[in-house]
Amino acid sequence: MSKVIFDISMSLDGFVTASGVRPKEPMGDGGQRLHEWASDEHEKGRELLDRTIAVEGATIAGRETYDTSVSWWGADGPTGTARRPVFVVTHEAPSESPEGGVYTFVTDGIESALEQAKGVAGGKDISVMGGASIGQQYIAAGLIDEIWIHLVPVLFGSGIRMFEHLGGEHIQLEVVGVIETPVATHLRYRVAK
Repeated sequence: MSKVIFDISMSLDGFVTASGVRPKEPMGDGGQRLHEWASDEHEKGRELLDRTIAVEGATIAGRETYDTSVSWWGADGPTGTARRPVFVVTHEAPSESPEGGVYTFVTDGIESALEQAKGVAGGKDISVMGGASIGQQYIAAGLIDEIWIHLVPVLFGSGIRMFEHLGGEHIQLEVVGVIETPVATHLRYRVAK
């Protein structure tokens, strides 16, 4: 059965982007530091990323993540040559998208995007990825089964924080796993339901 996983890299002080986010710098000024753990030079991180893509059946992203990342992703999307379908939650579909791309634009809410993703995932996991806003919406709605955080030892001081706007209720998490590497600590939590 598919798990819905929110997967994000985060600075030690809780930011998922640095300040200065724009199309040429989708992670903000110096924010790419959050993704260095997944580069080819960091074997453990690369292996973790490859295992994650292998069990992923579909991805859900927000429109801002799509807009700032599509030039990097191209038609294949964030999973590269694996070409997993990407459902982009948006108020309005863009006027153009990469030809032959893996993108479907969903204008009728996060639940609809999740149902569509489950419909094509073939029992594999659904990855909710990208920015804080989409993650906050899915977490607040109680639609996330696990939260995966790639905690990077850097302090940004400013940018976009991950865990704001979740409502006033406590969300209990259970530790599923921890993998330590020199460039990030990879934390997996199950959301207690």
